[in-house]
Amino acid sequence: MKPLALTLLVSALLVGCVNSQSPTGRGQTLLFSDTQMQQMGAQSFETMKQSEKISQNQAQTQYVNCVAKRITAVLPDQSQQWDVVLFESDQVNAFALPGGHIGVYTGLLKVAVNQDQLATVMGHEVAHVLAQHGNEQVSRAQLTGLGMQAADAALGASGIANKDLYMAGLGLGAKVGIILPFGRSQESEADIVGLELMAKAGFNPAQSVNLWQNMAKAGGSQGPVLLSTHPSHSHRIEDLQAAQNQVMPLYTQARKQSLTECKIAQVK
Repeated sequence: MKPLALTLLVSALLVGCVNSQSPTGRGQTLLFSDTQMQQMGAQSFETMKQSEKISQNQAQTQYVNCVAKRITAVLPDQSQQWDVVLFESDQVNAFALPGGHIGVYTGLLKVAVNQDQLATVMGHEVAHVLAQHGNEQVSRAQLTGLGMQAADAALGASGIANKDLYMAGLGLGAKVGIILPFGRSQESEADIVGLELMAKAGFNPAQSVNLWQNMAKAGGSQGPVLLSTHPSHSHRIEDLQAAQNQVMPLYTQARKQSLTECKIAQVK
């Protein structure tokens, strides 16, 4: 791309950017509209469904959908329909994408041993979407030059390199250049917002601490894939413990309602 064209492209992106604040008050620069992010999310999710094996275990699928339904039922936007898929893999992982898409790997069910612990992870992943972390990451890629070769696709064209960029920005796949799935500040933010979501949905927030303790044990000193760019185990657990008094009233209030209990599927 010629220097003048590149300069004009950067200028156009900056004109269209929105300076926003995350749910915890952190400043964000967002280049893409909700519609664009939903398109990226849909394309990325379709790619995942084509490349990953989808579980045929109906009991586990129903269990995962039950937890997801309760989490998404407390979201501000109730017009959004959520598509939930359980992928057959030993990965201890899950993700959520703009446009209403949630993916969970069967390996997570061996570490998140009850509905509250699974809700911890789902709440965390949905919180990434609520806080527009995917938009933030893809925007950062554009502004740092990593996305310049993929700029046309960011504005509506298509291409393999662009797909990789989007999926990395949305928290999927391996590193692209210097992009990590999500930064540690975003992960910490998703922990707190996710804790509030699970509490509002009637899941016990105290189990979030047990979940991350299980995660640490499952992955040894390094932790499993889900923790690769997250805060350290001890720092994360400390933050979750510190937030318990804040979210427990939300949990207590939610438990006064009639809730569907999500039964644990038998994991072999």
